[in-house]
Amino acid sequence: MAKRSHAKRKRHQRSYIEERDRVLQEEHGRHRAPPDGNIVEINASRQLQTAYAPPRANKPLTAFTQAQQRYIDAIQRYHLTFGIGPAGTGKSYCAGALAAEALESGRIERIILTRPAVEAGEQLGFLPGALDEKFSVYIDAFREILAERLGAGTVDYCLRHGRIVAAPLAFMRGKTFNQRTFVILDEAQNTSPAQMKMFLTRIGEGCRVVINGDIEQSDIRGPNGLADAVQRLGDLPNVYIHKFEREDIVRSGLVRDIMDCYELV
Repeated sequence: MAKRSHAKRKRHQRSYIEERDRVLQEEHGRHRAPPDGNIVEINASRQLQTAYAPPRANKPLTAFTQAQQRYIDAIQRYHLTFGIGPAGTGKSYCAGALAAEALESGRIERIILTRPAVEAGEQLGFLPGALDEKFSVYIDAFREILAERLGAGTVDYCLRHGRIVAAPLAFMRGKTFNQRTFVILDEAQNTSPAQMKMFLTRIGEGCRVVINGDIEQSDIRGPNGLADAVQRLGDLPNVYIHKFEREDIVRSGLVRDIMDCYELV
């Protein structure tokens, strides 16, 4: 009788353990991290799953305006190109897209994205995370551009393996940009003349550098490093200074109208 009760308890325990393991496996299946960063699981319905990846632009970069075409031609021809002008003219997009094309074709080995860590009119305080996480909020726009041209997975891979480097301008001191590097300094109107000099003296032989900014929208006090550099370097043979105007704004007609309301008063 005792043996029969013992066997019955063992069967009950075994069935309980099997049921528990089955439930845990189901719970793990519903809540586990997706194997691919582009896959999103909808937990509300076990049958419903959706996958999302930003659309990749497979066509070569095409200029929207004649001014953009001159800017693109200048980046491809000159070692140092300044793109100055109002927001929405495509300064950052054209530079990022050309850098992506150069990396994909093998003409360069690395893209360096940098900008001064300056907020627009307000202080955000200390940001959590490691340096790359702190700085990621400053270069989100470029990440979107590169993801559109290369694919999000390729951009993540290149960031992990140093093929795409994003770092604050302050961390450029001591570096040398070689001929296999494409460097973009964005929001350059927020540099001081000393910072701009430091950055410009990093340029090695054959390196391709693009410096973008709007001189009229500086968020720092004192002299503007972008305006100072344009004045000093305008006559150098391998430097091109491209000036966008308000009529070159392609972001939207509303942005053009807004710029008119703010500046034509």
